[in-house]
Amino acid sequence: MASQIYEEKKYANWRPFWKRIKRKKKQIHDQKYNTDDISIEVFTATKNYLRCRLPLELTTPKVAIICGSGLGQLADVIENKVEFAYEDIPGFVSSTVQGHAGKLIFGLLGDKKTPIVCMAGRFHFYEGYTLQQVTFPVRIFKLLGVEILIVTNANGAINKDFKVGTIGIINDHISLPGFAGNNPLFGPNITAFGTRFPPMFDAYDYNLREIAFKAADSLKLPKGTLKEAIYTFYPGPTFETRAEVRFLKSLGGDLVGMSTVPEVIVARHCGIRVLGLSLVTCIVSHEKVKCVAPAEQNLSYVEEPQVSHADVLQVGEERALDMQKLVGTIVDLIAYT
Repeated sequence: MASQIYEEKKYANWRPFWKRIKRKKKQIHDQKYNTDDISIEVFTATKNYLRCRLPLELTTPKVAIICGSGLGQLADVIENKVEFAYEDIPGFVSSTVQGHAGKLIFGLLGDKKTPIVCMAGRFHFYEGYTLQQVTFPVRIFKLLGVEILIVTNANGAINKDFKVGTIGIINDHISLPGFAGNNPLFGPNITAFGTRFPPMFDAYDYNLREIAFKAADSLKLPKGTLKEAIYTFYPGPTFETRAEVRFLKSLGGDLVGMSTVPEVIVARHCGIRVLGLSLVTCIVSHEKVKCVAPAEQNLSYVEEPQVSHADVLQVGEERALDMQKLVGTIVDLIAYT
């Protein structure tokens, strides 16, 4: 009898704990899937917040630019700048990654003084944000009148035909998180932005890719600086294992990175044309580096890290001027069309 009472008391003490756990899980679920947080009114309120703080010439940008790791210096060539810290903008989250300034910049770019909006730093899935939070700015761009989105990023090359410093012109992508059920369009569709089932067959605009190569020619960039590529979205924050790289290569990927695809999906859903520029900052190895055991055991190891975020930032800084000139020229050529 005493033993039975003891057992009942023991489990009774645990019941409040499990109730708290269940409540917490429900809170997390409600927070993640609260459809009120993604209503059109939320996006409209953010658009109005920005527009009423801008001079008239900057209120309707036609081109938006998202700057990736180490590529934020693109913002240095923008004229008549008006800057907003991400944390001050309703609906925006904060960028926590080194090399991402965390500012939304409006201004004029290029010889044609085209009104643009630029994200100096982006949001990432691996920072713990939902894909809806990561892509929130893209829908603001649509409401502001943006017609073209230029996304830039830093990547690792899977295809050995790509060298460090090569700029990949993305012509297609592979979304690994999408295979696992992660897509920024999951949940209720906002018909004001687009259809329930948007096609991604040709997400990267052919005419914009053509303009990118014309811009490179006009700048007399060395032959091979630009090369068309298939970009693979790997969620991170870890870099890829050798086995994963072999897998990605078998899928047809040329480059791999931890961003861009969510923004592209939402941009295409909104009807925004997309150009993707992906700077190769390292070569991702999938080879067995060194045998350290008898041949029959076939053991291998990597002597030192092959990839680091510091390398990514360094190459981004080294190629910053080329990227600045290229994007500026692309925007000018777009203005002529």
